[in-house]
Amino acid sequence: MESTLETILDEMKQEIDNWIAYISDKDAEKIVKRTKLQVGIHGHALLEYAKGRVDVTDDELNLTLPGGKAIPGELLSEEEVREQIVPELASYMQHKLNALPPALIDYQFTFDGKFRTREGGVNVRILEFVDETKKQQLLERISIYIADKLEAGKYPTKPLETFFLSRHLLDERLFPDTDPGVIISVFENIQQVNKGNKHLAEHRNNVTGALRNWVESHWLPCYFDNIGTQWQKEYKKRSDARLENMEQGPIELALYAAILILKYEPSYSRSVGLAILNCAIELGSAQAKRLTKEGSGTFAKEDVSFRDELAECTANDVFAEVTIAIKQETEESYAQALRFLTHLLSLGFPKSYQIKLKSSVKQWLPMKGLAKSSTHRFFANALEYPNLHPLLEEYARVAMEPFEWYADTEGEKNCMPGSYAVFGLGLTDQDYFPLVEQYMGMVDEEHQSVQNHFTVALAERHGIHLETIPTLVKCMLHSTDSMKLKIHTDMEDEAHLRLLLDQVRGLQNYEVEHIVYLIWGGADKLKKIAAKAEGDRGKWLFELAQATGRS
Repeated sequence: MESTLETILDEMKQEIDNWIAYISDKDAEKIVKRTKLQVGIHGHALLEYAKGRVDVTDDELNLTLPGGKAIPGELLSEEEVREQIVPELASYMQHKLNALPPALIDYQFTFDGKFRTREGGVNVRILEFVDETKKQQLLERISIYIADKLEAGKYPTKPLETFFLSRHLLDERLFPDTDPGVIISVFENIQQVNKGNKHLAEHRNNVTGALRNWVESHWLPCYFDNIGTQWQKEYKKRSDARLENMEQGPIELALYAAILILKYEPSYSRSVGLAILNCAIELGSAQAKRLTKEGSGTFAKEDVSFRDELAECTANDVFAEVTIAIKQETEESYAQALRFLTHLLSLGFPKSYQIKLKSSVKQWLPMKGLAKSSTHRFFANALEYPNLHPLLEEYARVAMEPFEWYADTEGEKNCMPGSYAVFGLGLTDQDYFPLVEQYMGMVDEEHQSVQNHFTVALAERHGIHLETIPTLVKCMLHSTDSMKLKIHTDMEDEAHLRLLLDQVRGLQNYEVEHIVYLIWGGADKLKKIAAKAEGDRGKWLFELAQATGRS
């Protein structure tokens, strides 16, 4: 072997050693003990060589991509890479793997090479290794998990388990012949057992991420070339692409992935879901066409479509959209639309939906911080009719669902379904305070903050008195520390203080501290106010400060 080639090989082996040292610097056993669905950590390594530089990383290489053009001046030839370097590196890496703790390497391991040679780029599989014992162990664990935790499961599962399970089920090395319908059923079970759990969105993200990766890495390349970039993909159907059985097999998974992306992913991911649907249509899938026009077919036609001289409503559960056209701006027009929505949601239509409104009227709720969306506008318009308020309450009670959000809101404007109806009713009439309190008890303040703006508006609209304080306390409990609430002067009234003390009894110290912070800026500030106050008022202020648990 020539000295130059030997030198390059030595450098490559040194980089492999460096990578091995890097991945070994962790407690692998502790990591894999987090869930039985993980039997190892690393499943890929990639060696890249260009212009005398060598890098080894955890990346995975798409071997279907072309290697690139000829590169004059490179030290290696393609023949040297394939005939001498690849066999030597395969043997060296296998030797290194054999010496590693079992938990470091997954049940399967691929080692790829990306070389720049005089003739052009060379992408090649250097080593592929499967630990059959680990593989069988993992398959058994997956089977037991699905049976015990999902099919017979009654309790929420862990997002980490869903992360690994979703990727395992789509791994053709583990499940080469699995029925896509079975996989979809498992994914639906995951969402069902975690319904109403604060980690539901994380479970969905894990499932959707695994499906999207499978579609982009495995399904689409079978039929399409990416003529865009790695970050901005654009697909062109290959001339030889044929979908043999258009409504069965992997295309079911691709369409399911598109549906999840369109329903639950942020709006900037919507183009990905649409691209998958369009690719399926281009391949001749009648199911994809139906999905875009009619929805999934889960609901009866009369439940997703309504039309008369006053209003027209159509719903598509694939896009999680309801289109409402108000033909005549009347009370009955909005009543019909509200009844349509309430009935639809009661049947199981996705609660993380949005309304596409066609109306000549543009009302907004009298508060800050809300998205100026069609969904918001519809409910603000409907609230203008007092006779519809009972219908709006009925809708809200059906629509409210923890850890779900209207699909046309994001970030700081996220809001749970039913929010606009609840906010509007609560600001209009104290009779709806019980509804407000029920709503607040379901809010996920970690992912929603519009209740801050509502609480401020509620205090301004109804004032601070004995009838409003209990509801304001409930609102404050589920608002965030960033809320600017200027009610401390009114709250220092003796009657109000006594009621506030009654309301916070039984709460955790941190909850009382949160309320005190929102009103007075913290326990220390409240103590200073208490020290200057006289009589019972000072005593109650000090008692309130003590209830925070701050000494």
